[in-house]
Amino acid sequence: MFPDYSIYPNCDYAIGFLTRGCPNKCPWCYVPRKEGAIRPYRNWRQLVRPDTDKLVLMDNNILACDYGIKQLAEIADTEYRIDLNQGMDIRLLTDDICKILKRLHWINYIRFSCDTELQLPYFEKAAEMFDRHKIPKARVFIYLLVRSDLNEADRRVQRLNEIYRSFNLYAQPERNDSKGIIPNAAQLEFAQRYVYGRSYKKENWREYCVRRNLIYTKGNK
Repeated sequence: MFPDYSIYPNCDYAIGFLTRGCPNKCPWCYVPRKEGAIRPYRNWRQLVRPDTDKLVLMDNNILACDYGIKQLAEIADTEYRIDLNQGMDIRLLTDDICKILKRLHWINYIRFSCDTELQLPYFEKAAEMFDRHKIPKARVFIYLLVRSDLNEADRRVQRLNEIYRSFNLYAQPERNDSKGIIPNAAQLEFAQRYVYGRSYKKENWREYCVRRNLIYTKGNK
C-alpha cells in the first residue's frame, strides 16, 4: 500500500525500498535472516509523492543488485532529491556507479559503511574515484561499526581521516539484545565522545584515554 503521509504532516519526503535483502552474511547484521537474498522490490515511481521532490531510500545493499543500480540511474535523470539512509557497500563502487552518484541530486550525504579493516583498501580506491569524478569528500558520510576491539576501530578511524579529512563520520557501537551484546562503557565513550566530539582529528584512542585519565587496555575489550 502507498503510505498515508497525512498521518505525519511534518514529513516532507517519500520513503521506501527499491530492493530488499542482502547477499552478505555479516555476523552483526540481521538483514539476511529477516529479508533473505538481495532482490528487486519496487520501482522508484511507486514511491515518490506528488507534493515533494524528496525521496528517502532504506535499501540495505542497493549496489549489490543490478536492478537497484538501474533504478538509481533512472532517478539521476529526474529532479528528485534522494537520501540513501543506509551505508552503501564501498567494495562494490565502480567508476560507472560514481558517474551515477555524481548525477544524482542528494538531500544531504552520500553514505557508506566501514565495518572492518578489510574495507580500508576499498575506501582508498574510492577516494581516487571520487577525485576523478569530482565528488566532494565533504559529501561522504561513513557509518563506523564499533565492536569490542577499539584499537581495531581506531585504526579504521585514523586511516579514514587520513584519506578523507573533511568527511562525516558516525560511530555505531554494536548492539544485539537477542545475543546479549550490549555496548560497554568504553564503546560508548569511543562513539559518543571520541568520535562524535571529533577528538580523533587531533589524537588517537590511546592518547585520548591517557588525556582523560581513562583505563586503557589493549583493545579495551
